[in-house]
Amino acid sequence: MTTTSAAPGATTRADGPAADPVRRLRRPRRTTLAALAFVVPLGLYLLLFYAFPLVQNVVMSLHRYDRNTFVNGGAPFVGFDIYGELLGQDKFWRIVRQTAIFTVVSIAFQYAIGLALAVFFRRSFRLSAVLRGLFLLPWLLPVIVSGTSWQWMMNPDNGVINSFLGLFGVDPVWWLSTANALMSVTIANIWLGIPFNLVILYSGLQGIPTDLYEAASLDGAGGWQQFRRITLPLLRPVSAVVLLLGLVYTLKVVDIIWIMSMGTGTSQTLATWAYSMAFGKGASQVIRYSEASAVGSILLVIALIGGLVYTAVQRRQED
Repeated sequence: MTTTSAAPGATTRADGPAADPVRRLRRPRRTTLAALAFVVPLGLYLLLFYAFPLVQNVVMSLHRYDRNTFVNGGAPFVGFDIYGELLGQDKFWRIVRQTAIFTVVSIAFQYAIGLALAVFFRRSFRLSAVLRGLFLLPWLLPVIVSGTSWQWMMNPDNGVINSFLGLFGVDPVWWLSTANALMSVTIANIWLGIPFNLVILYSGLQGIPTDLYEAASLDGAGGWQQFRRITLPLLRPVSAVVLLLGLVYTLKVVDIIWIMSMGTGTSQTLATWAYSMAFGKGASQVIRYSEASAVGSILLVIALIGGLVYTAVQRRQED
């Protein structure tokens, strides 16, 4: 048996299959480059438009800014003093209570009415698609149009709502007065949020097999029993998403409230309060950037708590 050996000084080339894994480790794959091409722009966008404003908001709440220091810099560091000042105000807790009422009532009615409409439209009938499209109009209209329309309808002198109530002998209601402003803006916000709940919940209902309802009807279950035993349990994941998004959207509502009542009286929420402190209603009003940033940070914490609750509920459902 004879063996052959390489000549002294000759180099051995590893062109076989053993060298392929090494080359693959050294050279990035095309799929990796493609993934980076998609991820990098998204990461830059999140850092620029989400992370940076969030960090800047927290930093501003820890410094005492005014017009001069906001432009020229040099705002003194005060730590959590501004948060302590806010929490010590009776006005803060009154606005928190108004925000809670506005948020809870809006979400409850939006979800209940949206779910009722979704169940109604689940049964196909003539003109159902047209009616669903009409229910989407509040969602598609610009908020300034919706707010102006509601402001006109609630006008105490010539509004259509008071004109309708006058047919039944009801005295005119001052809808946008200091005492009734919260109720008025809540009604308008409920109207704006119903289409979103309708669309999401209707899509969730489409994922429930019809065989379950047929089997339940054969077993003698009525409509209410089918809704309670089949629809609600299987719709929990979608409902959790709808409620979480409703919480986030409602907490930061400014436009519809500002258009209708300028955030005055009982309609003032944490979001409108922060907006008025940061931008003011006139040149004579004192601008309080730090207080507005602190209120914004509190709203972020509330939204974060809602997200954590949603995560806990999802894990519990998976288990």
